[in-house]
Amino acid sequence: MNTAEAAKLLGVSISTIQRWVKQLELPMERNERGHYHFKDEDIELFKNIHEQLQNGTLLQDISQEKEKKSPRKGTVKAVENGDALVKLYAKVKDLELGLHSKADAVASYQLLQHRREIEELQNLVSSLGQQVAQLQTEITKLKGPAPSEKPLVLENSKVKRKKKNFVSSLFGF
Repeated sequence: MNTAEAAKLLGVSISTIQRWVKQLELPMERNERGHYHFKDEDIELFKNIHEQLQNGTLLQDISQEKEKKSPRKGTVKAVENGDALVKLYAKVKDLELGLHSKADAVASYQLLQHRREIEELQNLVSSLGQQVAQLQTEITKLKGPAPSEKPLVLENSKVKRKKKNFVSSLFGF
C-alpha cells in the first residue's frame, strides 16, 4: 500500500509517516517514482511506533530493530576481477588524453581566429583614420582662408560696440 493508504489506516497524516521513515531511518521500499510502498509487516511496525508515541515515548527514543536492511537496488558491487579494472582505468586515461588534446586544438584554432579578426579590425580602424584625415583636409580647403576679423579698437580700455536698438535688446538679437 502507498503512504496515503497507510496514513489513513493508522489515523495519522502522510507527512507523519514520511517523518517516521526518515527520522527512524527505516529501510522502506520505493516504487519506480520514488514513492514508498509498504507491506503488512511495515504497517505492523508503524502501529507499534504509533502505540509507543501514544504512551508518551519520544520519537528519538524509539529504537527499531534494523534487521530489514537489505542492499539497495542500484548499488555497485565490488569488482573481483582486477584485470578488468586495470583495463577500464587505462581506457579512461586514454579518453582523458584524447579529450585534452582535442581541447588544446580547439583553443589554438579559436586563438588564431581571434587574432585574424583583430588584425582585420586594426586595418579597418587605420583605413577609417586615413579617411577622416583626408576629409578634414578637404574641409579646410573648402573653408578657404578665414575671413579676417576687424581688430577691436580700444579706447580707454573699453571695446567699442555697436549700440543695439530698443527692440533688439528686448528680444536678445
